[in-house]
Amino acid sequence: MCTVTYLPINQHEFILTSNRDEDVTRPAALPVSEYKIHNRTIYFPKDQKANGTWIAHNEAGYTLCLLNGAYVPHVQKPQYKKSRGILLLDFYRYNDAETFVKTYDFSEIEPFTLLLVYSCSTSKKVILHELKWDEENAVLTLCDSSLPHIWSSVTLYSNEIIKARESWFQQWLTENTVFNSDAILFFHHFGGNGSNHNDLIINRGTKKTVNICCIHKSSLSTIIIYEDILSKKLYKSKIINC
Repeated sequence: MCTVTYLPINQHEFILTSNRDEDVTRPAALPVSEYKIHNRTIYFPKDQKANGTWIAHNEAGYTLCLLNGAYVPHVQKPQYKKSRGILLLDFYRYNDAETFVKTYDFSEIEPFTLLLVYSCSTSKKVILHELKWDEENAVLTLCDSSLPHIWSSVTLYSNEIIKARESWFQQWLTENTVFNSDAILFFHHFGGNGSNHNDLIINRGTKKTVNICCIHKSSLSTIIIYEDILSKKLYKSKIINC
């Protein structure tokens, strides 16, 4: 939920990959599994503390990924109305991003950036939205789904480091003109300049990169690769698209 990349494969296919940086004292997330929520079948790794998630996929169309913070670092309140990981799952009650933004009550929820990727058999192309909530306004932005993107959480990384990470990603793009899961996972493991504090895999003592999740949506199926870095376990799921 702290570093995310998006890679376009073609008009209907993409790869979305997330590194989750978390306090190592937080209970380990459960690997990706199938859940029935809001009468939808959703696949996601479950956060055992809040019972939500930071990344999810629904074979009918939407793949979502959450980052902490919106535009700038914020002061965390002692308590919030709802976990951001539950908010992500609440999205699946709605039919589209616009309706979600207009209808959902975001009040008393901690600032976040939510990425919403839509692709189905009837869509002309992948639709990529970025939703930011800063405790005052929910701003939905349509991004260019034909271009690669990288996001880093503003709560963990300064503007200088975020720009450095963008330059590492641009360098990776010059060296990888054909996109696949193995190549982007290599970047999510080893991208950086050798700093445990700011590389894509971080180790700040009690704050570490605890897992990586890669969702490769193709025309017929979706492959989800989930790696628990702390336990050194790898899980792979294949989902047939509707």
